[in-house]
Amino acid sequence: MSYARVLCVGLVGMTGHLVEVEADLAPGLPGVVISGLPDTALHEARDRVRAAVVNSGQRWPNRRITLNLLPATLPKFGSAFDLAIAVALLGGSGELPLAALDDVVILGELGLDGTVRPVRGVLPMVAAAAKAGVGRVIVPAGNTAEAAVVPGLRVRGVDSLHRLVSFVRDGDPLTEPPAGAPPSTAAGPDLVEVAGQWLGRRALEVAAAGGHHLALIGPPGAGKTMLAERLPSILPHLDDDAALEVTALHSIAGLLPTGAGLLRRPPFQAPHHTATVPSIVGGGPGLARPGAVSLAHRGVLFLDEAPEFSKGALEALRQPLENGRVLLTRSRGGAEYPARAQLVLAANPCPCASPAGDDRCECPPLTRRRYLSRLSGPLLDRIDLQVRLPPMRAAELMESTAPESSAVVAARVAAARAAAATRWAASGHRLNAEIPGPELRRPPWRLAVQDTAELRSRLDAGSLSARGFDRVIRLAWTIADLDGRARPDREDVAEAIQLRTGEGT
Repeated sequence: MSYARVLCVGLVGMTGHLVEVEADLAPGLPGVVISGLPDTALHEARDRVRAAVVNSGQRWPNRRITLNLLPATLPKFGSAFDLAIAVALLGGSGELPLAALDDVVILGELGLDGTVRPVRGVLPMVAAAAKAGVGRVIVPAGNTAEAAVVPGLRVRGVDSLHRLVSFVRDGDPLTEPPAGAPPSTAAGPDLVEVAGQWLGRRALEVAAAGGHHLALIGPPGAGKTMLAERLPSILPHLDDDAALEVTALHSIAGLLPTGAGLLRRPPFQAPHHTATVPSIVGGGPGLARPGAVSLAHRGVLFLDEAPEFSKGALEALRQPLENGRVLLTRSRGGAEYPARAQLVLAANPCPCASPAGDDRCECPPLTRRRYLSRLSGPLLDRIDLQVRLPPMRAAELMESTAPESSAVVAARVAAARAAAATRWAASGHRLNAEIPGPELRRPPWRLAVQDTAELRSRLDAGSLSARGFDRVIRLAWTIADLDGRARPDREDVAEAIQLRTGEGT
């Protein structure tokens, strides 16, 4: 028989598609043709596969070989097809009986010596195979723990083409996944290390409880970076769906540690201020890779020295902040990645960055305005909390009483989130920051007229946009949840206005 077929999975963005790898061997001038919209890495597979087959002790068929990847209209990217191509080719040449591999998905990159190397994106690939009804997968040995995360699949690992051939021919065992790979829950920095800054700590707690974006503006040494780095420590661990999504994103980006299970800690991304637009929102040649905003999905994206970022990189965040997704379009198709991250901006109030703050600032007023104006109005309008931190004082720095730890604050955050999830359950939302504005302005959630008088006055005066109006209401609900009240009152709205505008902070 000169024809064989095995199953693999192609990945476009986070979406996996079952791919049939066909091999047809016919008389004629020896050569290899690959069809089915392969990229450069797949075109080069012919040389990798040939060397791997020969160095694994198998005979290379000197015939005209046609390899087809179905569906042919789906772009194929990467080297994860190598192992499936080698198996299909050996099956078509009659060297390998493929009955043992019926309805088995095969993934893996081949080295020239026949070793099977780990590949990116195994988790979403395996999840797509399970969704398509496939019950068994063979993956690189280094990816078995990752693949085993998907329930209902029989996962086996292989470290070389020779071992896979021995399994098919002689029934030799393959590598099993490690028993119960522990989820990644490594603890990060703790809030107990942050001295003073009660305003910054309050803003951080409100941001965590409601899923709000946060801007921290203050002089050097005020604790902006320390606070931002500790935001993940007071966020709840990711549930199963969110953990699968976050782990899949890190797998696609090649950032998942070998042998790691699900990522349960909210991710934290802090790109340097020289980061380009593709590194922030995603991109790159071939298949567009997720950027920092997607790698921070269900976690925190921290932009330190935010005014130093390029205007293009900052403005590119406006749509992800609003929609929670990034759509990257390319000539050969688009890739969509989730990007529901909490944005935290940190900025000095001026270029001189005096540790004493405004009291000893040497910058002219025009210079100060120009510096912070690098953060555009439309971007800041999407930031719920905009807090100005005062300089640190010696009394705060030397305070003998230990501040609250992350565990104590996290307990209040969890309780507030539970209250919000119960309240918004009927609408399908879980966080106050996600509630559409029109829903907040309709009964039964519409606040009393006397409680929103100042807020309406600011909207009429033009000092607050309609988007800002809704964001203040969301903040008020979060403040009420943290304080254990069923509905926000006038004081909650007043505090929300203060946290939103930075006035009096």
